Amino acid sequence: MTSNTTVLLTGLLLLALGNAGFAKADVDAAAAKALAKKNDCFKCHAIDKTKKGPAYRKIAARLRTKPDGVETIVDHITSGRLVQLEDGTEENHRIIDTKDPDQLKNIARWILSL
Repeated sequence: MTSNTTVLLTGLLLLALGNAGFAKADVDAAAAKALAKKNDCFKCHAIDKTKKGPAYRKIAARLRTKPDGVETIVDHITSGRLVQLEDGTEENHRIIDTKDPDQLKNIARWILSL
């Protein structure tokens, strides 16, 4: 490799790492967890294990690379649509108790950051 190529690759790596840190900095994890707790989200979901619903890490793995991941989660938690639970039964997903778009995006970004 030439020194110019090495410098370019190093710069791109640093840029990518900097952007990854910036994305995580945009998430207020404490506020997201508080909103999830207030809305009993942890009754059906856990961060790293399946309960009545899928683990948040499983949701994040499925949606984090999708360009509409945040919007998909926001729609899911605000629409009350029918969901299939881990045991095969179905019920309407609980609608989160906020209409604040910043809070909704924050909780979605928090889930995707896991």
